[in-house]
Amino acid sequence: MADFISDEFVDTDIADDDDSSIYLSIGDLMSGLLMFFALLFITALLQLAQKDVPKRVVIGNVVGQMKTNNINVKVNPETGDISIQESILFAKGSTELKPEGKAFLRRFIPVYSGVIFSKPEFAEEISRVVIEGHTSSEGDDKTNLELSLLRSSSVYRYIFYGMNFTTKALLSKKILAAGRGEIESDKKRDHPGDRKVVFRFQFRSDELKKDIVKTSL
Repeated sequence: MADFISDEFVDTDIADDDDSSIYLSIGDLMSGLLMFFALLFITALLQLAQKDVPKRVVIGNVVGQMKTNNINVKVNPETGDISIQESILFAKGSTELKPEGKAFLRRFIPVYSGVIFSKPEFAEEISRVVIEGHTSSEGDDKTNLELSLLRSSSVYRYIFYGMNFTTKALLSKKILAAGRGEIESDKKRDHPGDRKVVFRFQFRSDELKKDIVKTSL
């Protein structure tokens, strides 16, 4: 009887050792897989960092060309967003471009579009150009949203139905109009600087980064 019990305990110990070995093997495998995917993720990020080079060069060229051609706009050095104040394009509360606004677009758009299509890698990197209308917090939300959309539409229509420039057909395939209302304005006060039209780049490398982050999560 004692021998039987002893053998039974020995068999149990052996089984436990086997189970531990299996668990260790699975754990090692999972650690290896995690390390592999971490390396893949880091490699992908490094590749995207290299792809950011055209993005920075595009923005640098936009800034340079605006200065060279004496076009007075605010360019965000990180995103390439170009802000054009309401007073340049529209009368307060109006959606109709002023004569001065049209004259400004005739100077600005050929230079801006010319940068985008000056090199194949620039045109490839910029997947979309969005014309965004922005308003201040004065008035109700619905009215401001409609105003911002109508203003961006007015700019869009004038560019493609009131102007002629070399890269017009190419730009038409990338550009769209959108209204943002008072989304970025200071709700506590009516700030004239909030009333503007923004030309915003959407970069292909940024879209790839988002896709990779989603996949990794």
